Amino acid sequence: MRILVTGHQGYIGSVMTRYLAAEGHEVVGLDTAFFGDCVFGVNDDTTPTIYKDVRDVTAQDLQGFDAVVHLAALANDPLGDLNPDWTYDINHRASVHLARTAKAAGVERFVFSSSCSMYGDGWKDELLSEDAPMRPLTPYAVSKAKSEEDIAELADRHFTPVYMRNGSAYGISSHLRADLVLNNLMGWALTTGKIKILSDGSPWRPIVHVEDISMAFAQALTAPQAAVHNQAFNVGPDGENYQVRDLAGIVNELVPEATVEYVGKNPDPRNYR
Repeated sequence: MRILVTGHQGYIGSVMTRYLAAEGHEVVGLDTAFFGDCVFGVNDDTTPTIYKDVRDVTAQDLQGFDAVVHLAALANDPLGDLNPDWTYDINHRASVHLARTAKAAGVERFVFSSSCSMYGDGWKDELLSEDAPMRPLTPYAVSKAKSEEDIAELADRHFTPVYMRNGSAYGISSHLRADLVLNNLMGWALTTGKIKILSDGSPWRPIVHVEDISMAFAQALTAPQAAVHNQAFNVGPDGENYQVRDLAGIVNELVPEATVEYVGKNPDPRNYR
């Protein structure tokens, strides 16, 4: 399968391109390369790359691809809050533009990197399924929900969108992110000796390793059309749901010399399990 991965020089993308290539797919990346030099460890990526803003993609760019994996985005809630207009432009409107352009170019499968953030203030004591109501609290979460809604209208027998609602990713990548909750807690512990919790520690977070996200996307790409057509999937195991304070405890077990500090008094309103 010939696959275009947008945002392939990001945290998830740099892992996913290697995984898909190892599975035997022909992989091409599309990226602005804003963070291309922000490398953690050795960067031996040789993925052929289209250097372009996802908002400027044309049908010609997408000719000859069997599938598009769309990762490129302003990638979290705090970043999205800085400028909601940019967030909606890049995360929502550009995503719909890309899907529409992919369909026009004859691409048959479009795997969209969505987010569990869309569930917003989910119930604390219940596991959320894909049928749970969406209660997005931030521009980032709203942009993902609106993208799913609008891309779904493009689905037909020749064009299969799939929506992957990722949990909070963790793990090593050649383009590491230290803002993700488990990476962040571990980063604080190793570099400062303090495990800083920016809330009261009560919110739930589903976590999932970046390599498992890559594996899930690979399955969405190759599954029979009837199994995934225009469907959403929560990405992450049911048993890997933790309150933030419990994640801090796990980090403390691994870095016992570190101390836990609560530097935020109020609970984070985002809560999804």
